[in-house]
Amino acid sequence: MPAPPCTSCHAARAALRRPRSGQALCGACFCSAFEAEVLHTVLAGRLLPPGAVVAVGASGGKDSTVLAHVLRGLAPRLGISLQLVAVDEGIGGYRDAALAAVRRQAARWELPLTVVAYEDLFGGWTMDAVARSTAGSGRSRSCCTFCGVLRRRALEEGARRVGATHIVTGHNADDMAETVLMNFLRGDTGRLARGGGLGSPGEGGALPRCRPLQFASQKEVVLYAHFRRLDYFSEECVYAPEAFRGHARDLLKRLEAARPSAVLDLVHSAERLALAASARPPRPGACSRCGALASRALCQACALLDGLNRGRPRLAIGKGRRGLDEQATPGTPGDPAQTPTPKAVPTF
Repeated sequence: MPAPPCTSCHAARAALRRPRSGQALCGACFCSAFEAEVLHTVLAGRLLPPGAVVAVGASGGKDSTVLAHVLRGLAPRLGISLQLVAVDEGIGGYRDAALAAVRRQAARWELPLTVVAYEDLFGGWTMDAVARSTAGSGRSRSCCTFCGVLRRRALEEGARRVGATHIVTGHNADDMAETVLMNFLRGDTGRLARGGGLGSPGEGGALPRCRPLQFASQKEVVLYAHFRRLDYFSEECVYAPEAFRGHARDLLKRLEAARPSAVLDLVHSAERLALAASARPPRPGACSRCGALASRALCQACALLDGLNRGRPRLAIGKGRRGLDEQATPGTPGDPAQTPTPKAVPTF
């Protein structure tokens, strides 16, 4: 049976049926609709004001590639300028190939590219070194916890280096729904309280962040990359199979099979979530070490690095307030576990 005509242009044959609406569209009309929806998200949310210098977190993967491509086309209309900022986490056999894809994109689209490395920012630590350090602690599955915190800090530093006023990341609807599920499953009320909306306004001197693809499903991001013939890196990180997020992703797939709207329902539920006053996290202050936004004496990045430098990475990701507060408390004299390693403490 031949494909039905495109319900938008009525000229070409439909190449797909949109997962969310069921609308049959040709490739060109689907891409135009996708771009219009991203534009609507940016304008309706007032995410990127005219004159903004926007740092695009570029990983080389499908999401950041699609985001950079779409924003590059919308930049004249929005009145913004783009800078690609890539983070080298120091993952052997993985990140080099991803960075090569980012460099090809930057050259093809004539966009400035800046690369910042964990090793330079965090006193010599790379993700491979973190993995080796945590391997004997029973915390090897938490590499993504370390990487998520450090990557966020590295992207902020890279954005500041290029004079950016805003940061955008390629998180799509599936990513956000997985995060909501994870926070519910862990009972993390603090992150649930901060999880709604399209980003963060930039408290405590941090740069404003937003997620223009937050309402775009992963399926449609992949379809857009396919029809626009975008060059991106598609290998999974070597540490991802151990991550807790994988369990949330599997659960979400089963939920979506039973209820196709499950992904967006979760995203919108996070926007509308209201916590009782007793469950709301305290107002953040400043990290006593680096000055970044923090809800405790040390920000997450400094707390994690402190645990690594002292040879006690388990404390860095312990549950609850006690695990992080212990890191800010000097050890007792003569305790060999409190003796720091020669690695330097970073200054931001």
